[in-house]
Amino acid sequence: MKTIKRRDGFEGEKMINLPESVWKKAIRDNVVLSQLYIKHIGYFPNATAHYREWEKGCPDNILIYCLRGKGWYELGKKRFEVGVNEYIIIPALKSFLRYGADENDPWTIYWVHFSGRDMDTFNRCFKIGMFDGPQPIIFNEKGLQIWNMMYQNLERGYSIENLTNTNMCLYNFIATFLYPDRQVNEKKQDAKDLINDTILFMQSKLHQQLTVEDMALKQGLSTSHFSSLFRKATGMAPLDYFIHLKLQKACLLLYSSDIKIKKVATEIGYDDPYYFSRLFKKYMKVSPDQYRALQKKS
Repeated sequence: MKTIKRRDGFEGEKMINLPESVWKKAIRDNVVLSQLYIKHIGYFPNATAHYREWEKGCPDNILIYCLRGKGWYELGKKRFEVGVNEYIIIPALKSFLRYGADENDPWTIYWVHFSGRDMDTFNRCFKIGMFDGPQPIIFNEKGLQIWNMMYQNLERGYSIENLTNTNMCLYNFIATFLYPDRQVNEKKQDAKDLINDTILFMQSKLHQQLTVEDMALKQGLSTSHFSSLFRKATGMAPLDYFIHLKLQKACLLLYSSDIKIKKVATEIGYDDPYYFSRLFKKYMKVSPDQYRALQKKS
């Protein structure tokens, strides 16, 4: 069966399209707002079959931030692929444009259409080019916080106060993408410190049992956010890494001492030696006794 392409209507989506009469009146009444303003804003999670097309281009700049999955866009005959933690800013244009979600791994995106009095000058000053392609960015937590502020402002209605607040936030929102270097470096260092601290914490608790909740609580983060950061930095889930450290110590004890398997198990936090032996064999492909014998032969 052929998949029906759609521009919106995704489960869990958020979207606000400002009526033309609203944004036109706002920029007419307030010359400051006319410099840069939002026209449409949305969030499409797991946007299966998402597809948009403009035969004669789009009068707005379009910023799309891909949080998960993949997508693509085409300008004229040139095609670009968009992946996780990449963003695009497609400048206002009068030529053919289309974009959509990957068929097998549809993207989850936050997006904003914005315009202003002189977008050609805006794009030239901020070096936003037609064929720049997707730009990588470290998870833009600050940008998403600002996006939510803008969306919530507009949800409360289109009063001049809400519109002014939203459009002032828009400058900061765009800046988190155009000028991420300082934020990225700080986040990288913070993440590195967090991971190193967590590993030291794990090493001090090898004789105990830890949960992901214990580790996340120590860092003052939610379990999901902590797990995501840890996996991104190490390539392993926190508990898998903890088991890895435990088994490293077990290997050292088996190699450097003659203590019984039961004692080795206790040293790394397992009261049941049979469970420890099964776990050891699962990861090391040999039993603790076999590992000890092989090491003594070598």
